[in-house]
Amino acid sequence: LTMNLLSLCLIATLTTSSVGGLSLGKKSHRRANAPSTRRSILQQASFGIATAAPFIHNINVANAADAQFVEVGQQERPPDGGTPFSTLSNGVQVKDFKAGSGASVQTGSKVELTMKGRLINLNGVIFYDTKSNDPNGFGEGTPLIFTVGDGTVLPGLDSGVIGMTKGSIRRIIVPADVGYGKFPSLEPQPLTGTEKRALDSVVKNSRRDQTVMFDVKVNRVR
Repeated sequence: LTMNLLSLCLIATLTTSSVGGLSLGKKSHRRANAPSTRRSILQQASFGIATAAPFIHNINVANAADAQFVEVGQQERPPDGGTPFSTLSNGVQVKDFKAGSGASVQTGSKVELTMKGRLINLNGVIFYDTKSNDPNGFGEGTPLIFTVGDGTVLPGLDSGVIGMTKGSIRRIIVPADVGYGKFPSLEPQPLTGTEKRALDSVVKNSRRDQTVMFDVKVNRVR
């Protein structure tokens, strides 16, 4: 694309110079002024390239932005050689990335989680992040706290945290029928306008895959 722009600038300059040369009238006069004409062509071509440079830069920036968009949601990739996902009876898939210690999460446990939610349909766009709720401004955010099985969070997340321990990290993939597709008002809910718009764009469009993914770390089990 950059080469095409440069070529167009040069072609336009050469075309203009040729038309100007024809207006000189006599053939011998054109030959006498050929060096000057060539210098003029080169000067105008250089000007055309310089003029096009900002546009070329903008195109390159746009292409870079597109490339970055493709990479959205591909951060925090699982380490090579990790254990495969396990599928629970309700269709939820879980994969452990770090073991914790202490008592395991069970129905009735009160848990405190640091977590991030991503939209599978939108290539991993974030729709929930506990660090987005940061009233103190220290970047620590506010964890999600709930009692497992009390009906306040998505059933898929409820079942996905069972068996985790303090300090453990798990990736949980929640299908629509135990997630926002059937329970759009349950927690966790987006904490910013941008996150809410992202989630709504999927949940309110039945043609889209409403599967979501949570990366969860257990801070406390009681």
